[in-house]
Amino acid sequence: MMSRVKVLPSGKTFNVGLHETILEAALRENIALPYGCRDGACGACKGRVVEGDVAQDGFQERALSAAERAQGMALFCCARPCGDVTIEVREVAGAGDIQVKTLPCRVEKIDRVHDVAILRLKLPVSERLQFKAGQYIDILMRDGKARSFSIANPPHEEGFIELHIRHQPGGSFSEYVFGRMQEKEILRFKGPLGSFFLRDDSDKPLILLASGTGFAPIKAMVEHAFHHGGNRPMILYWGARTLADLYMAEVAAGWQASRPDFTFIPVLSEPLAEDRWIGRSGFVHQAVLDDFDDLSGYEVYACGAPVMVEAAHASFTGTRKLPADAFFSDAFFLSKDATPLTV
Repeated sequence: MMSRVKVLPSGKTFNVGLHETILEAALRENIALPYGCRDGACGACKGRVVEGDVAQDGFQERALSAAERAQGMALFCCARPCGDVTIEVREVAGAGDIQVKTLPCRVEKIDRVHDVAILRLKLPVSERLQFKAGQYIDILMRDGKARSFSIANPPHEEGFIELHIRHQPGGSFSEYVFGRMQEKEILRFKGPLGSFFLRDDSDKPLILLASGTGFAPIKAMVEHAFHHGGNRPMILYWGARTLADLYMAEVAAGWQASRPDFTFIPVLSEPLAEDRWIGRSGFVHQAVLDDFDDLSGYEVYACGAPVMVEAAHASFTGTRKLPADAFFSDAFFLSKDATPLTV
């Protein structure tokens, strides 16, 4: 039995199969609803059910609170319609024009820097992968599971994909990358995915907020903006525990040295004595709060640890007056087989 879903304010409609979620069906029909983790954890696909009912389970309370559910909010990655429904959600301009593909790739290069592996994956000569700066891919593992990683290179650098993979003790894929992966191996992936990407239809100054390997999609965004000659002022706040965890600090410092419209502010939460750190310390989102009383004229792109993304959203849109539709984010959640680490 099919259900019919109408999307407001666009008025687009699509059918949802018996065992499909609203998001799955929308993506199948190239209707670009916002989304991130597709697992009920990040809240990126949140919207309002205006008419009808949905059943949803498997989500995390912090992504959709009881108060929000009482107000008719739903996570469309977990929501299945109970008959025809009308939903209200902001669609993502331009995202539906890009084809999601499943492709092979060859491991061309592995650079292990501290506890991060920088992979360069070569695409087949006959294939071209279109994506937007900030999107991610799913690496398809032999056991049928998938692991999501942001694309760290900009779209104009064709023919390969760069990934930044942090070593997570107990994580099956990251353990493999750090222990057994060899150059010339063949992998398979699906992508591009996600609605976290740089919007090109604005001239507002940008605040880029990253923790850990959340730097990867931010790197793609910055290099994309530089390539297209944009002059929007950009400030990158990159948070990590120690100096070594800023595994590409020299890249960001190079951007600052060569671009008058770019500023790099590293922030360490647990600097070591040997770091001899004299820079900013503490939580990375707090550094933004310390620097800005009013964010109403900015756009913010935040990527990394969920606790950082959530704290930034709450404080920026609250006390710092950032419009809710000017905050774009991608929270990195650990795979279920990984041992949690302090980020």
